[in-house]
Amino acid sequence: MSREFPSQPLVGIGAVVFREDQVLLVRRACPPRAGEWSLPGGLQQLGETVYQAAAREVMEETRIVIRPLALIDVVDLIEHAPSDGRVRWHYTLIDILALWESGDPQASDDAAAVQWADAAHLKSLDLWPETLRIIARARQLLSDRGAASADVSAAHASSGRAGKSHSTF
Repeated sequence: MSREFPSQPLVGIGAVVFREDQVLLVRRACPPRAGEWSLPGGLQQLGETVYQAAAREVMEETRIVIRPLALIDVVDLIEHAPSDGRVRWHYTLIDILALWESGDPQASDDAAAVQWADAAHLKSLDLWPETLRIIARARQLLSDRGAASADVSAAHASSGRAGKSHSTF
């Protein structure tokens, strides 16, 4: 099926990958949004889970290993052709929160470039507003997960079960 002027929506997976407080970005080499900085990701393949797709796409585009953690959100990317109004691009984008595990990022596959960006640097990159929203939501989810983990550890410590808690990651 053609990605441009598709006959049905395509399922895309995006990964918000954190290494400490930096997020991984790729400069897209292919349309839509070619040349723009974005999240690493791509199409889900038949038979793979969204988490497997996220890990595979990040590896293909950046050569790093990630640990997928949670669903962030689902975004509709629908663009119409100005000439006739037909749907030119239609992606259902499933965004996954992930942590960097290993590797030095290298642009590969559909990525023209790759970089780690902190919150201050993100503002200078002219990112798609939905990308900024997803990154902010991912930061909040990660913060909430850390708080939940700390709450579990504190509860276990007060009940005499310190050191036996399970990480929420």
